[in-house]
Amino acid sequence: MKPLFLIFITHILFLGHLNAQQATIKLVNQERNSSYRGLSVVDDTTVWVSGSNGTVGLSTDAGKNWQWVNPIGYEKTDFRDIEAFDENEALIISAGSPAIILSTHDGGRSWKEVFIDKRPEIFYDGFAFTPKGVGIAFGDAIQGKMPLLKSIDFGRSWKDISANMHFTITEGEAGFAASGTSIYCDNKGTYWIATGGTAANIYSSKDQGDTWQRYSCPIIQGKNSTGPFSVAFYSSKTGIVVGGDYKEDKNKEKNSLLTNDGGKTWFAPETAPAGFKSAVIYLSKKQLISTGTSGTDLSNDGGKNWTSIGKESFNAVQKPKKGRAIFLVGDKGKIANLAL
Repeated sequence: MKPLFLIFITHILFLGHLNAQQATIKLVNQERNSSYRGLSVVDDTTVWVSGSNGTVGLSTDAGKNWQWVNPIGYEKTDFRDIEAFDENEALIISAGSPAIILSTHDGGRSWKEVFIDKRPEIFYDGFAFTPKGVGIAFGDAIQGKMPLLKSIDFGRSWKDISANMHFTITEGEAGFAASGTSIYCDNKGTYWIATGGTAANIYSSKDQGDTWQRYSCPIIQGKNSTGPFSVAFYSSKTGIVVGGDYKEDKNKEKNSLLTNDGGKTWFAPETAPAGFKSAVIYLSKKQLISTGTSGTDLSNDGGKNWTSIGKESFNAVQKPKKGRAIFLVGDKGKIANLAL
């Protein structure tokens, strides 16, 4: 007869295995030949996507039908990140030069340019917003300085706060615009930015971008294809980074790290996700989803152990702040939902 605690542990392990087996990723749309990296799930029915070829999509029925609301005149622009507040109001930010932020207040029927930077070397990686409309965007360093923008009005206007970042960025250190999730903020306005390449670091601000701290991140690094591609926090202390080397996407060496002190120190999971991952989210304190070109993985123990639930390539995964829907987007116009 098994001791009670062994029965309990066996039951927990069985539940984790059951969830992984029950997980289904269902393609809901693939009508556009675009690579999607921007994904914003507002609630269980409202989903926005953005990507290459100036493509922006909106669904108000949980992904069954899509309206393509591409901004006119931006047909060659790659919109790597999108932040939506409801079915009418959304922001998109471009990768590369010129750096552009567009805003819509009518469900994408019209778009307004609210920011532009025409410097040839400018490259923004993404932005993140609090529920009260405070947002920060960050980009790759220019002459050792990280470009930073801040909005306090849901992205209607932007202020350059680059001078608030006093750290010199290492040559070859940069962010990754792979999923719009290399920057993360919580509801209180604490921000985390993950950089990789020649050096991997976490930049954190507890005061909405006024002051910053820098912490070393011991994930795989050293090449322009390596580092943390996504950062997420369940609380001000509990967080995760995932990434790896996108040029060797089956390699899972040092591709995921966990923190219990807000990003100051990091430790490796017991079982790493399978290969390169470009996005990670918390579904609960214990349950997480990560995805990338190597497939999609599930953790039922706070990121300590991971199980593959799908081999197909995706770039981003998101869920609403209030709701249960989980969506994924990838190349070749792939939009999918995940049921657990």
